[in-house]
Amino acid sequence: MLITFIGGGNMATALISGLANPPRAHLALRVCEPNELARTRLEKTFGVITYTDAALAIEGADVIVLCIKPQNMTAVLSALAGKVREEQLVLSIAAGVTIASISEKIGEGHPVIRSMPNTPALIGHGITGVVAGDHCKAAQRTQAEEILSAAGEIVWLDDEGMMDAVTAISGTGPAYYFLLTEALTEAAVAFGLPAGIADRLASITCLGAGAMLAGSPGEAAQLRQRVTSPGGTTEAAMVVFEEGRFTDLVIKAAEAARDRSRELALK
Repeated sequence: MLITFIGGGNMATALISGLANPPRAHLALRVCEPNELARTRLEKTFGVITYTDAALAIEGADVIVLCIKPQNMTAVLSALAGKVREEQLVLSIAAGVTIASISEKIGEGHPVIRSMPNTPALIGHGITGVVAGDHCKAAQRTQAEEILSAAGEIVWLDDEGMMDAVTAISGTGPAYYFLLTEALTEAAVAFGLPAGIADRLASITCLGAGAMLAGSPGEAAQLRQRVTSPGGTTEAAMVVFEEGRFTDLVIKAAEAARDRSRELALK
């Protein structure tokens, strides 16, 4: 399988790293990246062939992976218009860019898959929401799975309309997690702990809690209840969260992210 990545940024690098380590004999990787420093880095690190011309880069490719920012999508798709063959799978990781908008630029009838990875993919612990267009075959879904699972788990969706929700939860979610860690660190410093120790306590606590939850999916409430003893310290903290309507605030934040994802969609 010949894969061409359009864009060589962090997410492309994460996927390329997962696909190239260990090397897979059935895969060949190309990258189209205008930045010379980025091209040199990718060539030296992964031994991939690089291009500056997208039309040349996609020649003969089985899969074209669009690893570009949503605001650059129109220009890139315009450059590829009329050059993408009908049997080539187009796999997009751009937030808010719909399958219809991609098809409109490259031509109707092409197989298109839309995905939404998140930043933990950079360390191989991402999760990606994926939805396939009407013209995708089972083999092309398998191709997309192999590429995206190189950086973590994937979940398939039947309704593209749910991709904005995925963006709000897993795409934007790491920032919520980081904000909580920041807040815990600030509290620890306010209590008099040295900044380095405060940061370590907050970061590793969140890491450990996340690892416990990853091993017990669907049990967030149960895990919380197990560490919340009646009349104890955790219960005292939970009361404050409830009084401050913490859950409502998180839902409102996620709604704002979802709504912004809808606004960013190309028309």
